[in-house]
Amino acid sequence: MRRVRPLKALVTGLFGMTLAAGAVGCGSQAAPKSAPPPREVEVLTLAPSETRDTGEYLGTLLSRQSVNVLPQVAGQVRRIHVSPGQKVEAGTPLLEVDARTESAALENAQAQHSSASANLELARQTRERTEALYKEGLVSAQELERARSQAETAEAASRSASAQVQQRQVQLQFYVVRAPFAGTVGDVLVRLGDYVGATTPLTSVAQADVLEVSVSVPSTRARALQPNTPLEVLDSQGQVLITSPVFFVAPQADPRTQLVEVKAAFRNTVGLRPNELVRARVVYSARNALQLPALAVVRQSGQPFAFVVQAKGEQKVVERRPITLGPLGEQAYVVESGLREGDQVAVSSLQALRDGAAVKPKPAPSSMAKVRPDAGGSGSGGGGTTGGSR
Repeated sequence: MRRVRPLKALVTGLFGMTLAAGAVGCGSQAAPKSAPPPREVEVLTLAPSETRDTGEYLGTLLSRQSVNVLPQVAGQVRRIHVSPGQKVEAGTPLLEVDARTESAALENAQAQHSSASANLELARQTRERTEALYKEGLVSAQELERARSQAETAEAASRSASAQVQQRQVQLQFYVVRAPFAGTVGDVLVRLGDYVGATTPLTSVAQADVLEVSVSVPSTRARALQPNTPLEVLDSQGQVLITSPVFFVAPQADPRTQLVEVKAAFRNTVGLRPNELVRARVVYSARNALQLPALAVVRQSGQPFAFVVQAKGEQKVVERRPITLGPLGEQAYVVESGLREGDQVAVSSLQALRDGAAVKPKPAPSSMAKVRPDAGGSGSGGGGTTGGSR
């Protein structure tokens, strides 16, 4: 009986401790769990803006007046009047070919012309005297005819000698090579004393005031081209240097590349050079459409989504909405369907957002709202073009 009392007290103590622990556990389960605060996200309000269907290509600048200068005579270079890069006016002497032989031939022709002129004058005087004597009956008709024939022969000889002089004078002018029009001289390819012929290139003269830009576009895209379609010449950073309408679309495609040549002309006010390769952009069409920044697009299994902010009671939550995208421009996609004007789209913290999550929206930076209007397909052109739209 003495051992039962301590065991009973031990059991009673353990039972009390269990009840106390149970009371503590029930108290912790009853405490409510606090919800996380709404996440702050940047939102962009969608509004229609101009979007352009464009294609970027590699263009070649061509001078509307550019020639390789060749001599029209053979001989040694005696004098060079210009240097490479010099600007010249039409008719400016470029260089001279040794013309001493031709000058001697001209002097000989002039001497023959003088002799023929003297013979003509004598023949005319003889004809006049013979006609006077024939009227008095002192000479026969045969002598009169002979005098007239000699005068006509002398006159023909004089005309022939005069033509020889003119021919030699013209030929002598070819020994001075002149600029055919105003422009800039290219590299001078000959030196003093070099022997040149009719096929020897001397230099070049190009006019860079008015240039043409030539690009080759796919035949499928060329079908949509109309006269006055804008064509833009870009610098290395993609900024527009010159905008000019298309004036020529080739009626035939290149049989090897299936590309169609397109040209636009412009006045060169930015220092471009003939034969320079430049970035060129053809604006096929322009329209107003919604544009969504590329950073605001979430993809899952290839399907693009956007998080649209919606009102749910007193809270703002995001709805993950499937969308259909058009071409990608410089910074944004064209939205074909799934979004409407005025929708607020989350553009930050996208990886942490879930469908139905509460958010605290704030306006996105102004730089995010400004997107370039270009959106187009890939470009291709002659000489290896750059693809994509700008």
